[in-house]
Amino acid sequence: MRNSFFCIDAHTSGNPVRLVAGGGPLLPHAPISERREIFVRDHDWVRKALMFEPRGHDIMSGAIIYPAYREDCDFAVLFIEVSGCLPMCGAGTIGTVTAAIEEGLVKPREPGRLAIETPAGRVDVTYEQKGGYVESVRLHNIASYLHEADVEVDVSGMGRLRVDISYGGNYYAVIEPQENWSGLDGMTASDIVGCSQKLRSALADICDPIHPHDARIRGVHHAIWCDRPVNDTSDGRCAVFYGEKAIDRSPGGTGTSARMAQLYGKGRLTVGSRYRHESLIGTVFEGRVVAEARIGPYSGILPSIGGWARVIGHNTIFVDDRDPLAHGFQIR
Repeated sequence: MRNSFFCIDAHTSGNPVRLVAGGGPLLPHAPISERREIFVRDHDWVRKALMFEPRGHDIMSGAIIYPAYREDCDFAVLFIEVSGCLPMCGAGTIGTVTAAIEEGLVKPREPGRLAIETPAGRVDVTYEQKGGYVESVRLHNIASYLHEADVEVDVSGMGRLRVDISYGGNYYAVIEPQENWSGLDGMTASDIVGCSQKLRSALADICDPIHPHDARIRGVHHAIWCDRPVNDTSDGRCAVFYGEKAIDRSPGGTGTSARMAQLYGKGRLTVGSRYRHESLIGTVFEGRVVAEARIGPYSGILPSIGGWARVIGHNTIFVDDRDPLAHGFQIR
């Protein structure tokens, strides 16, 4: 049997986003958080086939659009990437909105505004459009917070590190320069991947955060290594690690949200602050601390993230049962 998927390929500030516009599995009309569980249980081969090699690669991100279950949302989205079917993806949202508007997949109730149902909750988006093209997107992310500060962990080959655990749609280990890590200068992408893998493994034994409102969102699967910026107009620089070997080419939407929540939790940002966040390749997201928020017993923020994406092509992908690599592979 051959399955066909029509995809719109884009990138958000350098990070790939593959929007599945046709061929995605039919799912029951239910909250997208429940549809996510069904997708993971019964259809995860779609994610692996489209994100993993030979049709994808180590940093592939994607999304599938569905009708919204919530009446206050324009559409729902599942985020698929090499690290799994995520609760939320900021770069994925910016790329999905850009592709969906430019290609006519969605029609907003109000021009320039969208409400998106994600597994992590409702995400509001504003965008600027000129001549049929989406020039910029600002997502108003879900409530983000500092879950635990100053966690000490022994990392193989690095020694003891002090990290903060912060949530911005996914849980992140946030690392700043310290005695056993001097910063991003001089590190290759391979260095960052290797350190991140060791850190995540070490944290798994001592730290398992669970979201106060949804126990299905748990565990530290991402890391964000933070340093001073290269560009004088930026406030910080980062390398976001996810999956097995992926370094985000953008500054990371949920990563920037988690970073701002961490800085807010430590008294280094306030409501109204802006935070220009620089990626390893020099692209920038503009973060804003919009308001305070409560997440269970935690004090956090409502962040917004501004960025841009570009559509780079249309792609019809075949997944044929005759192909021994139909469902993709990863080299570890």
